[in-house]
Amino acid sequence: MKKCEDYEGFELGPIRPPSEAQSLMLRITRNCPWNKCTFCGLYKGQKFSIRPVKHLIKDIDTIHYFVEEIQAFMAQPGGATQRQYMDLMAGRSENEKMALHTALNWVQGGMQSIFLQDANTLVIKPDDLIEILNYAKKCFPQVQRITSYARSQTIARISDEDMVRIAEAGLNRIHIGLESASDDVLAFVKKGVDKATHIIAGQKVKRAGIELSEYFMPGLGGEAFSNENAMETADALNQINPDFIRIRTLGLPENIELYKDFLSGAFAKLGDVPMAEELLLLLDNLSGITSTVKSDHILNLFQEVEGRLPEDHERMTAPIRTFLAMPPEEQLIYMVGRRTGIFSKLEDLHDSELRNHAEKARAAHRVTLDNVDDFTLEMMKQFI
Repeated sequence: MKKCEDYEGFELGPIRPPSEAQSLMLRITRNCPWNKCTFCGLYKGQKFSIRPVKHLIKDIDTIHYFVEEIQAFMAQPGGATQRQYMDLMAGRSENEKMALHTALNWVQGGMQSIFLQDANTLVIKPDDLIEILNYAKKCFPQVQRITSYARSQTIARISDEDMVRIAEAGLNRIHIGLESASDDVLAFVKKGVDKATHIIAGQKVKRAGIELSEYFMPGLGGEAFSNENAMETADALNQINPDFIRIRTLGLPENIELYKDFLSGAFAKLGDVPMAEELLLLLDNLSGITSTVKSDHILNLFQEVEGRLPEDHERMTAPIRTFLAMPPEEQLIYMVGRRTGIFSKLEDLHDSELRNHAEKARAAHRVTLDNVDDFTLEMMKQFI
């Protein structure tokens, strides 16, 4: 793994979970050390590297400096004006402006959380991560949550003792892209992990006392492995009992390898109706766990499918059952409305104004039961 020793200023990575919108972003690593998953194109063509600890110390010092400047402005009688913020930006380099904007957004968000970027920060040495965490907590003692993405394969190799040390240093939430726990699906999409390792890693995180978010990707198994994708993933989640199960419906942008498999016929994509059946199958087979299900992504057909297990199971699954029981023409109107951003939840079908917009969109795009899956594929590309 490459280490770049020349400090080039404060850095920001490309993504974060939706739940980290108000977090301070600290870029520990660049890109993804695996970078072979056929459903992801985010880091393709990009080299992975680990940023030296001293660079992260400088990043933290930079944000700390700007936070103090911003807070001084805000403490003035009447608060800071837009003009004063513009003056604060004047004469600074583009990198300094980026850091200042980052600090400002964090201050406005309450400075309660930090997110460590990029795809798998736990790949660095535990002692290095602990040093970074300790320094961040020293500079920002008010922080309540520090979060990171991580791969199951990486966590499985970390000792329980080191995981506890990392937790004690302040890392208290980890997001793992489980995606699927079907070994057939994982092998097909080149995930670089198997079901057993997913379970080992998830249980290790929980033993360390760290909150765990596991991501499930409906549709990743295509037509061939749809049932297996749901059933095997439910079984793994039942053994892990993560704090959060986050739904991330498969999208197929043209720049990913899985899209080429789709064009060649090697991968048969699910439409929205069988995708809904797969999601329901997963939820109906979750048992003995207390996870919170989150559907916080624009690609999901049902963003209202959220709640805590087991008590909210019936409420969560009700919209899916209702949708599946609808006449095909009603399903079609909802799919068009949802995929064009007109609807955010199933009950929007009963809003006459929103429904009218959806029906107009259906007519404008000439969507029928025969071509709705093609329409959905194109619409989803716009949100990736």
